[in-house]
Amino acid sequence: MTDVPDAAWQWAAKGIGAVAGSAVSLAYILPRDRREAAIRFAVGIVCGLAFGGVAGLKIADELGLAAKLGTAETMLAGSAAASLCAWWALGLLMRFFRRDVSPEGNGHGG
Repeated sequence: MTDVPDAAWQWAAKGIGAVAGSAVSLAYILPRDRREAAIRFAVGIVCGLAFGGVAGLKIADELGLAAKLGTAETMLAGSAAASLCAWWALGLLMRFFRRDVSPEGNGHGG
């Protein structure tokens, strides 16, 4: 039987967290179409993999759990959070730039 290296468990945890965060983001605000769903899912996975470690460490530190969580748990939580937050940040920007905002700020253009 072969032992799985710790780095493999970390990548697996980041991947699972990224997929979970992307799936939850799709459930919270339903996408308009398949294209938007695919883009949001892909962005969530990429952000979860890229920022999951740092986000997990920050969350664990802020909550005072850094000494109580294992590396894989920290990566899983961080990846899920980063993935979920990616849509909120990008989604707000996309929706803001899609509409024509008037100087009065009522969102009706003109």
